[in-house]
Amino acid sequence: MKSGSSHGFGQEPASIRARYKRPFDMAVIALSGVLLAPLWLFLCVAIPVAIRLEDGGRVFHAQTRLGRAGSHFEMFKFRTMVEEAEKSTGPVWAAENDSRVTRVGRILRPLHLDEIPQILNVLKGDMSLVGPRPERPELASLIERQQPGFGRRLRVRPGIAGLAQARRSHYASARQKHAYDNLYIEKMSPLLDLKLLAACFLISIGILPNPNSGGEGEP
Repeated sequence: MKSGSSHGFGQEPASIRARYKRPFDMAVIALSGVLLAPLWLFLCVAIPVAIRLEDGGRVFHAQTRLGRAGSHFEMFKFRTMVEEAEKSTGPVWAAENDSRVTRVGRILRPLHLDEIPQILNVLKGDMSLVGPRPERPELASLIERQQPGFGRRLRVRPGIAGLAQARRSHYASARQKHAYDNLYIEKMSPLLDLKLLAACFLISIGILPNPNSGGEGEP
């Protein structure tokens, strides 16, 4: 659900080169849907059942994130943390070996299976398959104060996968993520997107070393 700009982030117009992204995303989703239909069906049934069996809580987790040009949208994930994980703390970054992560979550996170519902965000046009990971408005404001220019990553739609995720841990510094995000925006192309999608897939199934030890987390 979009609701306008935030804090003046991402005011620059999107690059003309980004126009390929929407048809590219739809083509990849359609092709993978045809080729991997049995796998998607299995995962979309097994994961919700496993989450419900563990603690009887909600299957999905929705959280407000920043989209292109600072618009707000609700990003979807399979829930991997205990219910009301931030009730006593407020918004905080996830940490490695986070005690709030459920047993099912500890399986889903390294494989990035908790991100599957974000396909809905891509179909809605809030996200792209590849791009900078969307940040929470509260945390983005803090990062912008510490790392001026961080909001420039909002020149394009945020993504499920990205250069920072393929090369660095989710727990890298804001400066490192900023550098990778801006490099991706400068170099983005259909070929680069295919390479990054392939790299993230190979990392998730263990063929390539996984730089992301714990996942981005719900907070």
